[in-house]
Amino acid sequence: MIKKDLSNLQDCFPKDFTLEQKSACKTLFFKKLSVLAHQYYGGKMQTLPKVSVDGFNWFNVWYTPGVSAVSTTIRTNNDSSYQLSNRKNLVAVVSDSTRVLGDGDCTPPGGLGVMEGKAFLMKYLGGIDAMALCIDSKDETGKNNPDKMVDFVKMVQHSFGAVNLEDISSPNCFVVLDKCQEACNIPVWHDDAQGTACITLAALTNALRLVEKKLSDVKIVLYGAGAANSTIARLLMGDGAKGENIVMFDVNGTLDSSRKDYQENPMSYRQWALCQATNPHHIKTEEEAFKNADVLIALSKPGPDTIKPEWIKLMADKAIVFTCSNPVPEIYPEAAKTAGAYIVATGRGDFPNQVNNSICFPSILKGVLAVQATKITDTMAIAAAHAIADFANKRGISPDNIIPKMTETDVFPAVAAEVAMQAIKEGHAKICLTKEEVYQQTKNDIEQTHQMIDVLSRQGLIKPMDMQLVEKALQEAITEMRSK
Repeated sequence: MIKKDLSNLQDCFPKDFTLEQKSACKTLFFKKLSVLAHQYYGGKMQTLPKVSVDGFNWFNVWYTPGVSAVSTTIRTNNDSSYQLSNRKNLVAVVSDSTRVLGDGDCTPPGGLGVMEGKAFLMKYLGGIDAMALCIDSKDETGKNNPDKMVDFVKMVQHSFGAVNLEDISSPNCFVVLDKCQEACNIPVWHDDAQGTACITLAALTNALRLVEKKLSDVKIVLYGAGAANSTIARLLMGDGAKGENIVMFDVNGTLDSSRKDYQENPMSYRQWALCQATNPHHIKTEEEAFKNADVLIALSKPGPDTIKPEWIKLMADKAIVFTCSNPVPEIYPEAAKTAGAYIVATGRGDFPNQVNNSICFPSILKGVLAVQATKITDTMAIAAAHAIADFANKRGISPDNIIPKMTETDVFPAVAAEVAMQAIKEGHAKICLTKEEVYQQTKNDIEQTHQMIDVLSRQGLIKPMDMQLVEKALQEAITEMRSK
């Protein structure tokens, strides 16, 4: 019988299933249960007032005629909207749903499950209110136009404290992020790129601590050159990695200054910049690139055969291997270790060392909201990465435990405080708070969220999950797995 918290899930699979079958079956189970659970609850987010209603006359305070004074006060000073509305703690999660997880273009409403999920994580992990906004970015020709998304974000920015861009196909995602950051007066964050880069840098920082190597010295292979790895490369170099020690691969080979396809494509300006900044020796093959490499970071095609064991065998002593495609890593951790990897990380929670951007984006956004920052810079993301790494290092790290888990809730206020301090240092904050003030504010908001959910659950206002649906999903997953 499966437990309510799903903690015994691994024990519920047939004993004759291999490790790979159990992993695949677990993914099937989560997908089937997700549909059933979302249908059962009717989605996962709702809006609730945060004010008391002690009598009918209070409607005259919260709405007309009293509220007109709020409008005119904000008209006189727009920044007062942060104190007189929920704007200071509200994030827009904006997507055109053109690259939803690994499922591609899901149509605008198809992204709602993920965007609501993002809002759920922001609330539970960071104490942030968030709203899912899935939009149609197609123009009259039927093509997804990044400028339509930019215009949308510019128009709605006055209602929010920050914007989280999500699941936008490449290269449009770069254009939308860069133009929005330039045009908006609030922070605009692209979690698929910046969040993944931040948590990857955090994990790598601790991995390098364990193997006693410096970022400035190590040879790095980046397999994949999409939104995530392109931003990872930029953050790594911003933190001290040398471009001459980095070799990047895309579907057509390595990136270097001879790549005319990137040079001649104005939409590929991020990749072209990396072509000029990395691989000066024009390495062309995996065998050349992997030879004596210290680090592999793969965010490319889901495996498990994308990364070959023979390539990992070419790597240096105590090699660090991050294979982070979901739902299947480019090579399974056991195979990577058999081939010689010393530290292995993936994007999945059922293996050690999950590189999960859910550790960073709630706290980074909370930090910038706390001080009403106008933007999020690479140096703020790097500060967050070091705060995450230091948090784990203080409580102890090992080859199979290099990064905090989402259950380590104290990491979120700690990172929020560091990000806020960096925003103040760089001159991007409208208000100044101490590190302790940001830490306590964030911690209190997170604890209040947990308490509210607990009270609503105990009162039956959040109904308990129907465990028969959980069992149904499990049995369907096992049956489907056996039929393959």
